[in-house]
Amino acid sequence: MITAMRHVWGENETKEWLIGIQNNEPKVYPKNTPTVAATAAGEVHVGFVNHYYLHRFMAEEGDSFAARNYHPSAGGPGSLVMVAGAGILSTSDDKENAEKFLGFMLSLAGQQYFASQTYEYPLVEGVKTSYGLVPMDQIVNPGIMPGDLTDLEGTQKLLRDVGIIP
Repeated sequence: MITAMRHVWGENETKEWLIGIQNNEPKVYPKNTPTVAATAAGEVHVGFVNHYYLHRFMAEEGDSFAARNYHPSAGGPGSLVMVAGAGILSTSDDKENAEKFLGFMLSLAGQQYFASQTYEYPLVEGVKTSYGLVPMDQIVNPGIMPGDLTDLEGTQKLLRDVGIIP
């Protein structure tokens, strides 16, 4: 996300945002799940996590769970949808089974599993998104392409400069 911010806002505005976050003396949690739990418990006002961690809590505890996701409606780097990918290595010894596996992953059954059980966005038409997810057609694309997110070294340098990582 920081790399996306750098791409959209530039180095200086991203640095200012990071300094603002640091000035709020953020509490760091080891993973997404404890961050969501801490937000619901009121230990922190906001936590930066992947959306599906909240939905796991809500599936167990219902709508009374005290945290919610926020998705910026105006676009920008915070509305970036990051996708997972899969492929078959050219050195694979079993390309036929690899193709079958990827075929299943993209099938209605495979996509329905991911949408309903892991709260991911489906990639196949006809598979409904889970309750509570912002519909994909309502997400304002910030115009960031995967190739725009390759300067991880620049992001690491900025995070070191601000003192977020050693």
